Amino acid sequence: MGVLYALVSTGDGTLRLTVGLIAGLWGLRLGTHLYLRNAGKPEDSRYRKLREDWGDRADVRMLQFFILQAFFALLLSLGMWITAWQTTPVSTLQLVASVVLAVCSIGGEALADWQLERFRSQPENRGRVCRQGLWSWSRHPNYFFECLHWPCYIILAWGTPMAWLSWIPPILMLWLLLKVSGIPMNEALTAARRPEYADYIRTTSAFIPFPPRKR
Repeated sequence: MGVLYALVSTGDGTLRLTVGLIAGLWGLRLGTHLYLRNAGKPEDSRYRKLREDWGDRADVRMLQFFILQAFFALLLSLGMWITAWQTTPVSTLQLVASVVLAVCSIGGEALADWQLERFRSQPENRGRVCRQGLWSWSRHPNYFFECLHWPCYIILAWGTPMAWLSWIPPILMLWLLLKVSGIPMNEALTAARRPEYADYIRTTSAFIPFPPRKR
């Protein structure tokens, strides 16, 4: 959607290019990772759990669930939309700050995903909890860096009349990951499957990376 806004909008050319590149790189990286992780494999355990809970109405409820996700996708794209249609150029400082934050957030999330996949690929780690790299400082470093991506558009929209709308995506994403479908559901399923996860919770920050506490 960010790339689409960049292509069809009539805003400042530099802003459109910046939005298109940041959104395109973020979406391409995350989409490729999810495809490689899930292609040819069984349904995600979180969706399987929803189907079990919903019983005979699982198909209807799943349809409603995906329609709701489409609505949230529209809300999450507000920052991209505002920035792409912005006609007033922004300062060089804003552009640099936004790009640097984008590189750090996308790069950090890619590193966290790579470290986790590398850990899971080793047979001796089957059923164990990853405590390597970024995962020794945060139980969900991929979620942390994912949340860092969305303020990129706040920086680009800063000072415009509609800038307040650009705050909706990062706040919404933070709420979804911390309170709804991210950490709560993920940790409930993982703790039930892996006994050592209880110790991981006691020693490791849930979200913001911090040095691990002593066991």
